Amino acid sequence: MKHQQIIDWLLEGDVSIQYQVYRDLLDIDKKKLQTRIANEGWGMEILSKRHSNGHWGDRFYQPKWISTHYSLLDLRNLNLPSNNEIVKDTIELVLKNDKAEDGGIRLGPGSAQHSDVCVNGMFLNYASYFNTSEIKLQPVIDSILAEIMPDGGFNCRTTRSGAVHSSLHSTISVLEGFTEFQKAGYTYRKKEISEAIKTGIELILIHRLFLSNRTGQIIDKNFLKLSYPCRWRYDILRAMDYFQFAGIKWDNRMTEALTYLNKKQNDDGSWNVQAAHAGQVHLTMEKAGKPSKWNTLRMLRIKKHFEKE
Repeated sequence: MKHQQIIDWLLEGDVSIQYQVYRDLLDIDKKKLQTRIANEGWGMEILSKRHSNGHWGDRFYQPKWISTHYSLLDLRNLNLPSNNEIVKDTIELVLKNDKAEDGGIRLGPGSAQHSDVCVNGMFLNYASYFNTSEIKLQPVIDSILAEIMPDGGFNCRTTRSGAVHSSLHSTISVLEGFTEFQKAGYTYRKKEISEAIKTGIELILIHRLFLSNRTGQIIDKNFLKLSYPCRWRYDILRAMDYFQFAGIKWDNRMTEALTYLNKKQNDDGSWNVQAAHAGQVHLTMEKAGKPSKWNTLRMLRIKKHFEKE
């Protein structure tokens, strides 16, 4: 398919895909189209699964992937309007009832003392997107910054198994959260957050997105699988999409990853979704092994961003 045919195919997708195609690929921000995300398609279906107690699933983090946490993350990635009162009420509920002693968000009743830096990063991402009060997010920021590691990244296992180096899974979640926090216009600990973003990005680039900086070998073959939704898991498409979202300039250390991603393109110009992360879901957006509107959209906006340079 030619480029226009790919665009037309994407515009046949869910209203959330349509909105991001217009905004990210065609430079048209259709706010009226965005408002429809709450009332039809994937957005409406996820919103409809919220219980009368204000939560999805059993509670904040259980079970994967139908918990409150992952439902809110999905809704943020669908680009539900940021003033949605249903979501805002649930975020306030979490902040009131699910704070850990370290200022982050606890995963459950048994984790009152320590929170999880990866989950805090994801929480900060959607809480900032949905315009949560900055002052209420300050303890979350404090808890994340307290977890920065000597190599400049983050690892949720520091409080569980004493990890001594960063995890790309945790680091990408924190980067997304910090960047969304700053895009929202919040200024709390701005210099420290900006420095943490800088060192986190450098950590990913030192590894050329998926390679050991010591041996040059692939760190984890799952980093090369083009999954969506990503949940908490890192992969090279998620990293490249973050770079375009954050406005990062081209760095030659991205070359191997982008070359690999380009090789994954189908003859018709689309990209497949290769795998799904096992767990309960509210709905299946796309089938593994089939052309993916999500992955095609993400690849096209990555290419658009870096081809500008």
